[in-house]
Amino acid sequence: MAEKKLTSSQMAALLVLMAEAREISNPELGQLYSFTLTGKDRNKLNDLKLVDSRKGRQGAFFHVLSEDGWAYAREVFSKGMEASERPAGKVLEATLRAIVANLRRYMDRTDQNVNDVFAREEDLAPASPTTAAPEAAASETPAPESAAPVPNGTAEPSGTGTPAVLADDIETRIRKAYAQLAEKPNAWVSLTQLRPVLGDTPREDVDSTLRRMISMPDVRIAPFENRKALSQEDHDAAVIIGGQAKHLVLIGA
Repeated sequence: MAEKKLTSSQMAALLVLMAEAREISNPELGQLYSFTLTGKDRNKLNDLKLVDSRKGRQGAFFHVLSEDGWAYAREVFSKGMEASERPAGKVLEATLRAIVANLRRYMDRTDQNVNDVFAREEDLAPASPTTAAPEAAASETPAPESAAPVPNGTAEPSGTGTPAVLADDIETRIRKAYAQLAEKPNAWVSLTQLRPVLGDTPREDVDSTLRRMISMPDVRIAPFENRKALSQEDHDAAVIIGGQAKHLVLIGA
């Protein structure tokens, strides 16, 4: 982490954004925590690609922890926080280092990481989601659908000479597979069950489509809350979004 060493104030800002786990504006930071992320601190975190900032319509800056920022936070909580070159204050730095060091004990004890600890309520799936039985899913696995026609030759051909599957077609396949597996409306379905139903659709195409779909209002993709209950197959089937492994999908909320 030497090349990304932060001052106490920059580390404090990064940890606040980690704890909020959402995009937050400078006015709201000022209201909640009596500080704003501006000037050199904002520029440093932006330059290191740890924080993404944008200017809103009213001129206020909005900030969110980037994927690199989450990775950096996980490394901090894994290895501990180094002393800053220019601490903003002994009490502030002592507080930060104490929180990082002692919260790590809880994460080690419960086999969790910072994404699990600070995930917002709406981003978490229930501990015991309702999913279809694996045997039923396997017996009803349909034959892979043929790829949709390629309009105007816009899709690149794959290395085998087969036209690349369009993103919209993969989304349709995912939605059909979910509908087949879900036992009732708004039920959680595991990616362990979903992936086999998608047939030979390339995994990288499925993952990129899931990352796009998570921003849709009727789609939720979440981690399994009880990590110790996950099998190796569950870990292997997970999709990484925002630096976090997600194991369950819900469509139609």
